[in-house]
Amino acid sequence: MAQKAVDFEDFLPLMADKLGEEGLMGELCNGFSLLMDREKGVITFESLKRNSALLGLQDLKDDELRSMLREGDLDGDECLNQMEFCTLMVRLSPDLMEESKRWLEEAVEQEFMDLMR
Repeated sequence: MAQKAVDFEDFLPLMADKLGEEGLMGELCNGFSLLMDREKGVITFESLKRNSALLGLQDLKDDELRSMLREGDLDGDECLNQMEFCTLMVRLSPDLMEESKRWLEEAVEQEFMDLMR
């Protein structure tokens, strides 16, 4: 059985342009807060399933939600902490990833230039 593709429009680059880096990170943290389990302080499968409609993801099946968690779970605890969630959101944004690479290259270049002075 073929999996249904989820339509996704990447708004993170637009948000980054309008809000700046700090504003974007604040909004990502707000998104994390909406999805997290209040008692555990992390996004669990249950909290993601319960709150998925807030992101327009109410039609996703359980295995698709679990796949989302696995994609971002860097420490293997089957949950997403705030850092894992923010990292995942940025990784899922191809345009924002390209811009992040450019920022990093510019920062490294600037550091190199400062060292050469």
